[in-house]
Amino acid sequence: MEKKIIRFGVIGCGLMGKEFASAAARWCHLNHVDFEPRITAVCDANPEAARWFLDHVPTVENVYTDYKELLANDSIDAIYCAVPHNLHEGIYIDIIRAGKHLLGEKPFGIDRGANAAIQAAIKAHPDVIVRSSSEFPFFPGAQQIVKWVNEDRFGQIIEVEAGFWHSSDLDPSKPINWKRRIGTNGEYGCMGDLGLHVLHLPLRFGWRPANVRALLSKIIPERPDGKGGMAACETWDNAILACEVKTSEQQFPMVLSMKRIAPGHANSWFIRIQGTKFSAEYSTKNPKQVSSLPYEQGGVQAWHVYDVPYKSAYDTITGGIFEFGFSDSILQMWAAFCDEIVHGKSGLAFGCATPEEAEGSHRVFTAALESQRTGETAVIDWRE
Repeated sequence: MEKKIIRFGVIGCGLMGKEFASAAARWCHLNHVDFEPRITAVCDANPEAARWFLDHVPTVENVYTDYKELLANDSIDAIYCAVPHNLHEGIYIDIIRAGKHLLGEKPFGIDRGANAAIQAAIKAHPDVIVRSSSEFPFFPGAQQIVKWVNEDRFGQIIEVEAGFWHSSDLDPSKPINWKRRIGTNGEYGCMGDLGLHVLHLPLRFGWRPANVRALLSKIIPERPDGKGGMAACETWDNAILACEVKTSEQQFPMVLSMKRIAPGHANSWFIRIQGTKFSAEYSTKNPKQVSSLPYEQGGVQAWHVYDVPYKSAYDTITGGIFEFGFSDSILQMWAAFCDEIVHGKSGLAFGCATPEEAEGSHRVFTAALESQRTGETAVIDWRE
């Protein structure tokens, strides 16, 4: 099969840039796709960060320390950009104006004002595909939840809970980094880092919070500064958002949680939906297991737990009896992004998080900060 080659540049050569390079290197894992990413240019202000790509990615032709020089390279079709939140507005807008398709990292701007500027650039360049990284809904168990929601299995929704927890910050000796500073991470704190992962599916399902009561926590007040001293941690470690969803058909509570300090968890992403006819839950903590509870009036209420097969949005060479993991979800997300570049929205098995969903997350996080300041429930205005 002849494949459309999409020439990518990577801006920000950290952990997730390397994950993209790994996904591109194992593209043969995918079946029946007529497109393929090829990383031909990388950029990082730190030349040593880019050296990994020179050593491990043979397709890299150009290395830059100034991203504007990369954007001036006419051979580049698309960009993956992973930089601190304070840099999103300027770099994302420049990428879009350069006519390069963009897969960026959440939250798409350090605050709602920055996000609004990015959204304006997107609207001014409708031919550029812009999406946000959010890989966890590509797990087969999450895709099963998506299927059940689309089939309207649940009846009247009783309540929804979604979250993303990890605990790499439980150790107080972990040195401070940019995510602990308002100047680089923003006031959202953990919500900006983790929140779009949590909101991706609820917003995709049309479950927009009408209001939010936020409980935000700063757990470790200071960390080593790497110079022999200590530095204040300025951003929120954990967030619990109690929301109320109101659709044209029903109303129900939804609890969203984002935690950097959740003892015992290593990137546990989950969603639980309880309904009058059907309930279901899935967590990457037990990545093969999906739980469901079908209910008929007067019938037995019993949870069913089964191992979901390796059945992903994009077909792969892996047999259904094997296990799906994080690197597989990254590969699936990249397949969805490349598919949309080549074929548009039609026929997408499942799409990446959209700019509209990122903008929706900003509405929720901004309201959560207001709720934390006032101690009251904040109303979320979804009008333009």
